[in-house]
Amino acid sequence: MSGPLTTVQDRGRTATQSSGFSVSGVMDQDAANVANRLVGNGLDAAVLESSLQGPTLTFTQSSHFAVTGANATVTLNGQPIQAYRSYFARRGDKLAIGIYTTGRFGYLAVSGGIQVPIVMGSRSTSLRYQLGGYHGRQLQAGDLLQTVRDVIDHPAYQQATAYPYSQEAITKIRVTPGPQARDFPSQQRQQFTHQTFEISQQSDRMGARLSGTAIDTSRVAEMLSEGTVLGGIQMPRSGQPIVLLADRQTTGGYPVIAVVARVDLPKLVQLVPGQQLQFQWLDSEAGQRLYTQQCGSVTAIETTHQFRTVPITTRQVADRVATLFSN
Repeated sequence: MSGPLTTVQDRGRTATQSSGFSVSGVMDQDAANVANRLVGNGLDAAVLESSLQGPTLTFTQSSHFAVTGANATVTLNGQPIQAYRSYFARRGDKLAIGIYTTGRFGYLAVSGGIQVPIVMGSRSTSLRYQLGGYHGRQLQAGDLLQTVRDVIDHPAYQQATAYPYSQEAITKIRVTPGPQARDFPSQQRQQFTHQTFEISQQSDRMGARLSGTAIDTSRVAEMLSEGTVLGGIQMPRSGQPIVLLADRQTTGGYPVIAVVARVDLPKLVQLVPGQQLQFQWLDSEAGQRLYTQQCGSVTAIETTHQFRTVPITTRQVADRVATLFSN
């Protein structure tokens, strides 16, 4: 069982926007990074991303794996296991990831990454163009994904601390000024950060559509289309903001009042329809500094998430040795 929307994703097609192809890639880069590091992968390895509910799958060869992102009940051969921890599965083992109770997107990484063809520099699925990933589509029951033989005895770290997805009534999201921020009168800029917005049911991988008291855009001049950026907050004539996300269009003609700070993007993308948020201004230098400190490198990621080792049981060692000799 694949879950309602499970696709293969990596960091996306970062060099194709000029050719008219969206970046795609994982929605929650932070959770995907942690999953990959827990199984010894580089940050660009492909993972499975699921929305609303995770997949149920059977391992066809032995591998280390880790589940991160949105919270759900996770079982291996019917026994509960923890998220944000690496495990070793043998051939024939069954992994089941349930309905997400907190957050919207979950991730599964396996040692060596999911092996699908590289298309325009990425293994990511673009449903909009039906390319990349597994035949350009979401996964279905019966699909067989290729992985590589797991050659590591044990990942360097086996456990990490999860990102604190918001449980607050109103989630604070930090933003830096967008390229058209000064085109908005001060009253509208204040309204943007003083009111609350709600995640709309129309939100998807292209963008988080927000609803609230409409912001008057009548005094903002018309503009030509320009390239879009991840986290850019467009302000259409309706006055209801749209936060551009992984499958965003490559160009847009709406003014961008702000850009979500990279360190707060995981918090925003994991909000579900009906949850409320409020924006807070953050200067660009501070936003870049926070990104560098918290997630700008492998070391920063492992420090932020308190990567650590866990004791290896005698049974785990025996299983690993048995698997190595049987392959």
